Amino acid sequence: MRKLSMMVALVLAFVLCASMSFADRLQDIKDRGVLICGVKDAVVPFGFVDEKTNELVGFDIDVCKYIAGKLGVKADFKPVTSATRIPMVAQGSIDIAAASMTHKIARDETIDFSITYFMDGQKILVKKDSGIKSVADLDGKKVGTAKGSTSEQNILASQPNCRVLSFEGYPQSFLALKQGKVKAVTTDSTILLGLKNSDPNPDQWEIVGDFISPEPYGIGLPENESNLRDAINIALMDMWRSGEYVKTYNKWFGADTKYNLPLTWKMELWP
Repeated sequence: MRKLSMMVALVLAFVLCASMSFADRLQDIKDRGVLICGVKDAVVPFGFVDEKTNELVGFDIDVCKYIAGKLGVKADFKPVTSATRIPMVAQGSIDIAAASMTHKIARDETIDFSITYFMDGQKILVKKDSGIKSVADLDGKKVGTAKGSTSEQNILASQPNCRVLSFEGYPQSFLALKQGKVKAVTTDSTILLGLKNSDPNPDQWEIVGDFISPEPYGIGLPENESNLRDAINIALMDMWRSGEYVKTYNKWFGADTKYNLPLTWKMELWP
């Protein structure tokens, strides 16, 4: 009887493991009717709270809504930071992370990525007339950025003699610049543009220097979920082909916005 009980337990364990191994996140999302998206909530213009409406808005928010619509579900949003977005994808507390995240090979060890859906490059933000014009001028100076970002490593690779101070987010880094705790803030140029032009006195600040590194953004996805990855990629390509991507891009980065960044790249499209 004891042997039979043990055999039954082993069979049940095998069935459970097999069902888990064949679990499909895409189907789970469709059954749930909701795509849980990890997004920034304090990074203008990618994801931030509109002061007038108190609603979460931004480029990444609109991209997530489009993808959710293509999947036939609603989009739900959870705030993430540069430090928490990858763990939250890996742990399953969010389905995807659309959070101004650079796709780096090292990050593929933990999560998967979509095709590139946004292209940028890293620069530095300084006080005007600071005398800082490039990373070479940061020798021996303190530079602020966000914890868990690629900017931490990139700035040290470009200027090993600077001292990096990492903050919870980019607004905190910018505050440190205003308070004189750092001499520069470094991250992707569009994020710096958002910090600068959201300030009451944007003319006091300037973005300087050449690009430190290319920053291709990808949507973070759980490992080994090819159905979900394919669905996200197809949705992004549909967004581009339909013209909705350019419309959304111009809404946030067009010539008549405070965050103008000409669209100079093309999304990878599969036949």
